[in-house]
Amino acid sequence: MNNKLILKNHLKEARAEKKLSQSALADMVGVSRNTISSIETGQFNPTAKLALILCIALDKKFEDLFYFDE
Repeated sequence: MNNKLILKNHLKEARAEKKLSQSALADMVGVSRNTISSIETGQFNPTAKLALILCIALDKKFEDLFYFDE
């Protein structure tokens, strides 16, 4: 497997579709607004548990929210 794969996401777009602020989404899933911001900008990769909680909160499939890029 390619070690240069980078986990990316469509979190910002999915959040905007639901008309949620970073703070509102953070409150829904039990993390800080800074954590949501860091995930959206690619500075932080969520744990599997948090990624799945985000999918549930945003009503998205995992593969619709997260993807690999080189």
